[in-house]
Amino acid sequence: MLRRWLGTRKIGHGGTLDPMATGVLPIAVGRATRLLPYLATDKTYRAVIRFGLTTSTDDLEGEVLTQSSARELHLEHIEALLPEFLGAIAQVPPAFSAVQVQGQRLYALARRGHTVMPPSRTVTLYHLRVEAWQPGDYPELTLLVDCGPGTYIRSLARDLGQRLGTGATLARLQRLRSGGFELAQSLTLEAIQHQVANHKLVLAEPETVLGHLPSLALEPDLARRWQQGQKIAPPQPLPPHQPHRLLAAATGEFLGIGQVERVETGSILKAKVVFQPWIGPP
Repeated sequence: MLRRWLGTRKIGHGGTLDPMATGVLPIAVGRATRLLPYLATDKTYRAVIRFGLTTSTDDLEGEVLTQSSARELHLEHIEALLPEFLGAIAQVPPAFSAVQVQGQRLYALARRGHTVMPPSRTVTLYHLRVEAWQPGDYPELTLLVDCGPGTYIRSLARDLGQRLGTGATLARLQRLRSGGFELAQSLTLEAIQHQVANHKLVLAEPETVLGHLPSLALEPDLARRWQQGQKIAPPQPLPPHQPHRLLAAATGEFLGIGQVERVETGSILKAKVVFQPWIGPP
């Protein structure tokens, strides 16, 4: 839809959302697609977890596997366990997920009836904050989750239910923050279509969401040489392999992404993404 409305094929996104999820989906247009790998990787979700049932997809989109009243479950039981899920933890993705096993997506294998045990991987959860609790036969917990890349909130819901002995599945999910963008900054598809039709759509400048990266200002001669792809020595000592925002010293203009790499003769400032090509005499 966006390709059609904006008249370009060069569009990318900063991380998929599950079919039932809503919220922030960063979109890059044109040359900004090359900057997607450098967006902030931390995310924030609002998750509603329903206890007392389990499903094939670990959310309400799937087939119900088990169902039993969890009326005896109290919020205090959950709060006592939440610290176990903080920090770097091992997590098994849902069977229906975009994780690849032997070159195939797990959801494609699952839909064909193949049972595949997804490999465990390490993810990081920074904060878990209880926002609401609704008791009943199938009580629901509303949880705010700050996490690193690759975290599946469906897996968190499933594992929490297993740990409590009641079973659980994800009832609703909203992504509040992703790639440096907040929900308040986001636009619905309808709003985008309306703004495009009225020539009012203004895209965010890439450098506004790259503030988590350290910056390095280049004087005009160094900036020109770097933009032309020449190997230059960094103007100051920098840690290797750390992406930096490169700026024009005179104007503060965002030039692109560079990082220092070690070579036999010392260090060079390598161009990872030249966002503003050099326009001027050779």
